[in-house]
Order: sequence, then C-alpha cells, then structure tokens
Amino acid sequence: MGNKNLSSSRIHRIKCQGYCGYSDEQISELAFGNRISFILSTILLFVGVATANITILTILMVITFLAIFLPNNPFDYIYNNLLSKVMNKPQLPPRSKQMKFTSTLATIWIGLHISLFYYGYTTAGYISGGTMLCIPLVVCFTDFCLTSYIYNLLFKVKIE
Repeated sequence: MGNKNLSSSRIHRIKCQGYCGYSDEQISELAFGNRISFILSTILLFVGVATANITILTILMVITFLAIFLPNNPFDYIYNNLLSKVMNKPQLPPRSKQMKFTSTLATIWIGLHISLFYYGYTTAGYISGGTMLCIPLVVCFTDFCLTSYIYNLLFKVKIE
C-alpha cells in the first residue's frame, strides 16, 4: 500500500483538518471521501451565488449548520452509506473540531450572502459569495483548509 500513499505535504494538510492520530496509509484511504463534502458544498455555493438563489443558499446553510452538531457533515453520510461501499473505501470518522469550526464560519458567512441577496445588495452578495467560494475550492484541489489553519493557530493545536 506504500506506493498508494499521498505526498507528505498533502497528508500534513489533511492532518491539519483534524485527522491527527491516523497513519499516512489511513489518511491516504480517507482523502477522497474527505473531499466529498467540500466538493458538493462548493457546487451548491457556486450555483447559489451565481444565480443569487436564496433557496439553494438556505439549503446549503442548513447543511453546514447541521454539520456543526451532527457527528459528520450531512454529505459525509452519503459517502459513508453509499460511495464508500461502492468504492471499497473506509467510512469517514466523525468530523474534527477543526471541521466543526469551519462549518460554524461557513454557516454565518452563507447567512450573510442570503441577507445581501434578500435585501437587494446583489453586487455585495456576489463579492462575498465569490470570496467565500475560494476557500472550499482550495480544499477541493489542494486539501489546504484555511479555516482549519486558523483554528489550529487560535487554539495552538500542534500537528505531527
């Protein structure tokens, strides 16, 4: 399995999301599943912001809000109960404090987009939404999560 491991830098970026205590092999196996919630959220965010669609943004806000309190992001349940079985991959463990922090900030920020679009500040909604869109896009392509990095700095979390 050694040749299937991710690069050490990518493994470190995933560990920064709260996957400490997992071996490099385990993180390599979880990497794709870890991205699923980011990919699906990014798609919803893009469509919601691009169309200034309050309904889509509200659905996304509810999903991110639930991710704060549920053991996993709601999209993780789709992965764990369907995709992981089809792909013969391990299920994702419960989300970390870093991911709960990320979901909290995302919920607040999506609420801002909804408010801006609702009150007719469409340009500001596009700017705010476009800015936010950069964060999960970076995670989707590089596994670097800015909000996890901020959490680790604020709470002085040491990553192995």
